[in-house]
Amino acid sequence: MTSSELQPRQDGAAALRLLSDGEFDLEGRLVDASNTTLRGILTLDGVTARCVYKPVRGERPLWDFPDGTLAGREVAAYLVSRATGWDLVPPTVLRDGPFGPGSCQLWIDEPEDAEPLVGFVPADAVPPRWFPVAAARDDDGVAYALAHADDPRLARLAVLDAVINNADRKGGHVLVGSDDRIYGVDHGVSFHIEEKLRTVLWGWAGRRLPPDAVEMLDALAGQVAGTLGDELAEHLTIGEIAELAARIDRLRETGRFPLPPEDWPAMPWPPM
Repeated sequence: MTSSELQPRQDGAAALRLLSDGEFDLEGRLVDASNTTLRGILTLDGVTARCVYKPVRGERPLWDFPDGTLAGREVAAYLVSRATGWDLVPPTVLRDGPFGPGSCQLWIDEPEDAEPLVGFVPADAVPPRWFPVAAARDDDGVAYALAHADDPRLARLAVLDAVINNADRKGGHVLVGSDDRIYGVDHGVSFHIEEKLRTVLWGWAGRRLPPDAVEMLDALAGQVAGTLGDELAEHLTIGEIAELAARIDRLRETGRFPLPPEDWPAMPWPPM
């Protein structure tokens, strides 16, 4: 079985075992990442799959997040995603790897013919059922729009980002898997106690949450107060877990997607 056959939703338990206990061989480095990000191959009991490994020792210090915590936040994002029942984050664990402890996440293969859901499009040719969220021009002055699809799968991801306070939802962090499901990756700068939501998925800003999101938030609130909170305590502080619960409660009270902030950047840079 290879990574293309190991589907995160159907084979979640097997994926976690492989990520945690598989024999680890490195393939190379993803050079565009700001922190050390490596791709590897894991093998266990005849099952082989690719993974993304982010060692703690390769994390670039940030002024607003404690040093050495980004890998744990990647795992925490997976735990919350799993608790929602939406499974938008690929299986992720904290394990010892070739360069020490770090997050290890199942690699998601995107089919070559996968239709992008976020991107720059000509300003006068935004596709139907797409939301333009920002204006831009190329070096020749041609106008473009940063836009994303009005897709319920993306809407769920936007809700998850609001819950975990994701400060870095770039368009390139949205993947379409071979199972035609979407996955969000790169959640190392999430769960801050201050509001830091930065995302390209602002198309639903201020709109009412869909019924499935309302139901999910009601259920998630109870989980944070119970078993999920205990799991998150291995990766987050008490204050960060308390703020997670508070964000869920605020979303439940308003029943709406959050609005872009006015006192800090609403989008990450670069946006893709």
